[in-house]
Amino acid sequence: MGQRFACGFSDRVLAEAAGVPLDALHFDPDAIIAAHEAIKPIAERLGVEPPPPHIAGFTYAHIAALGADIEFPAGSEPKPRTLIRSPQEIDGLREPDDYLSAPLIRQRLALLEELKKRAPNAANSIGHVFEGPITTAALILGEAFFTLPYDDPKRAHRLLDFSVTSALNYARAICKRLDIPLVKGPLAFPDDFAGIFPPDIFAEFVVPYWERFYTELHETTKRSVHSELLRQEHLPLLAELRIDFFDPGMDQYLTPEILKDCCPCAFSAPIHPWDIRDLPEDDLEELYVRYSRCNPAVISFSMDSLNWESKIARLLKVARKMAD
Repeated sequence: MGQRFACGFSDRVLAEAAGVPLDALHFDPDAIIAAHEAIKPIAERLGVEPPPPHIAGFTYAHIAALGADIEFPAGSEPKPRTLIRSPQEIDGLREPDDYLSAPLIRQRLALLEELKKRAPNAANSIGHVFEGPITTAALILGEAFFTLPYDDPKRAHRLLDFSVTSALNYARAICKRLDIPLVKGPLAFPDDFAGIFPPDIFAEFVVPYWERFYTELHETTKRSVHSELLRQEHLPLLAELRIDFFDPGMDQYLTPEILKDCCPCAFSAPIHPWDIRDLPEDDLEELYVRYSRCNPAVISFSMDSLNWESKIARLLKVARKMAD
């Protein structure tokens, strides 16, 4: 069996192709349609499927539903503000009566409705359903959360419990609204900040809350997680959680060679955007071959700039050869 690969297009290159600002892909159906029309000839030249029209990627829907303020700087990525400012405020956190009543959630739902009228194949999503518990807790409280398990473990658990309970209840509400059945199947989520905690703290403050995601929303047939700060010493905990697939994303600590030797489950080997930006085409091909020797389940890469087309074409050439 050949080496599987995945090639995508970032929202940034979609905006560049259409000549629209990145933030317009969060609010303007004309810009979204234009971006996806503009990427089609590039996708055709590369021999890959263009992405369906979609609202720009958004990982903050859950905390927006909780009332967090999200800024959308011109031409840039969204930036969330914390929901509370001190650990003492954790005691007063309450779930909203209606998760879909927050202004930004209503706005994105209205945009999705308009987009699907104009493009029936548009992705049925207003953003990530939820992020993992550690990332969510950090988004709610800020950097102060990272010392809370040491300074005030009871409040840390209280915030994590709120993060998971509210995430699951938001997921139920948005899936019902979008007519997405919560049935037996795979489940994946990102929790980029989880690896900040060493294994002993991870075992107490991460493992039980990841487990809740996999057991309380629906019966999970395949457990996947994306986390970018795990170290080699965290990897045995993936086996404890019965994780089937691990995506290290931009993890600076885990190379494909380490994952080949130490990861207890299938894993991906992403080619990082800075590698595509900085490396010559010959070196990119060598990097792909090196990754393939580690037997990842998939090697992934993405086009983030129109200037990268020849490099993406070179990666696709070697990827297709090795897939066959």
